[in-house]
Amino acid sequence: MMTLSATDYDAIRLSVQVAIAATLFSLPFGLAVAYLITFVRFRGKVLLEVLVNLPLTLPPVVVGYFLLLLLGKNGWLGSLLNDAGIRLIFTLKAAVIASAVVGFPLLVRSLRIGMEAIDPQLIKASRSLGAPWHDTLLTVILPLSLPGLAAGSSLMFARSLGEFGATIIVAGNIPGVTQTIPLAIYEYASSPNSEHMALTLCLVSVVISMAVLFLHEILVKKMTKKN
Repeated sequence: MMTLSATDYDAIRLSVQVAIAATLFSLPFGLAVAYLITFVRFRGKVLLEVLVNLPLTLPPVVVGYFLLLLLGKNGWLGSLLNDAGIRLIFTLKAAVIASAVVGFPLLVRSLRIGMEAIDPQLIKASRSLGAPWHDTLLTVILPLSLPGLAAGSSLMFARSLGEFGATIIVAGNIPGVTQTIPLAIYEYASSPNSEHMALTLCLVSVVISMAVLFLHEILVKKMTKKN
């Protein structure tokens, strides 16, 4: 019989919180980067694309270690935040940042696909009518990019739910504080008498991920039909 402890429910709650926060935090940056890569010509575009996609090719543990060097007490950004009384390492905020960095390429890639599918004549027509770039962005590009936005958000949410390597480096595995579903499964799997608890959380993770992916398919199909 599948049973969940209070710690397991905390892990599920924290996983959902981290995934939602990471997705919402990344959206404005993802939109800006996707817009730059798709519509703006500038030197260094290839370098930007490489940097954006780098977390997809690096092991998550490497990403986590780089974040630890950056955000740690002696890190460049971490020391500044520490002087301001802001602590990130081994907090839920660090888990959100780790998930955001690892899932960011999926968000940008989906947004780019959505933006590249826009008919260039619609953008030219908007510009020829005297609309400034920000008006064109808000009234033409963003509405027509909604399928890509929905796809990227759902994929990033699902990726954030399963983030492990970077999270355990910068946030640790603290039950009720930073322990998400993957971290709880890791802890159970490390204990010889907790296999059934690990399996239970694995099944919960599968159910949540399938629900997100089903929602992803439904949203993308509906928005594609509207456009």
